[in-house]
Amino acid sequence: MPDGEGLTLREAARLYLESISADSRTTDRAEIERFSRWAGADRTLEEVRGHDVANYAETLAGNITDVQARANALKGFFAYAKKAGLTSSNLGAHLRLKKGQSTKAQRTAVKEIEMSNDEHAALSQELEALKAQRPQIVEDIRRAMADKDFRENAPLDAAKQQQGHVEGRIREIEAKLAHAVIVEQGSRGDGHAVEIGSTVRLVNLKSGAETSYTLVRPGDVSPSDGRISYESPVGRALLQRRAGDEVEVTTPSGPVAFRIEAVEG
Repeated sequence: MPDGEGLTLREAARLYLESISADSRTTDRAEIERFSRWAGADRTLEEVRGHDVANYAETLAGNITDVQARANALKGFFAYAKKAGLTSSNLGAHLRLKKGQSTKAQRTAVKEIEMSNDEHAALSQELEALKAQRPQIVEDIRRAMADKDFRENAPLDAAKQQQGHVEGRIREIEAKLAHAVIVEQGSRGDGHAVEIGSTVRLVNLKSGAETSYTLVRPGDVSPSDGRISYESPVGRALLQRRAGDEVEVTTPSGPVAFRIEAVEG
């Protein structure tokens, strides 16, 4: 049993930050405290599992330098915890960035994103709605943690996954809004960027099957007519893309790659 039995994540983070140089403490504190809050600061360190760390890695976003720096800060903390006997294994081994995660974030961060006032307003509203979910998610995690049996705690796992999804989407929207350029309807250079109201013809790159969707607001969705929400996984992947672009959509059965054949409207 590790020597740090009963030590909370908050206490372990404080011990680590006190053990490093002032310069490192300044650069690493924000990320370590962010992870502590995300995982549950009052949760004991030995209750943190590898899948918690892996799920948190999914939320890391920013340019390539930021993502790597955030990951390195946590790896330093987990290495310290193992060396100091606070954990039985180095949890940093589970902090793996997906291939292309950093470079994709970098491309997104430096590219201006054209959008209409309506699209900007819709994203802003979604952002506020997601942030409003945070207190309830934290409460769900607190209640699940009261069980203390973290080996098979489905409510805790579900709450943590929801937290990871929400935080990831918040960062995605914040990145888009930070690089948004507002344009008037119809003023985009070639008129073929996908926007709300566009009808998009897609080809499944694996099967060759063709399908068409019209992106609409959530209240106007009609799957039988091919009208899907711009907030759906497909809708989010298509927004601001153009004919000839290839996009990847995450579905329950796994990622599916499409090529945009045509954009109308």
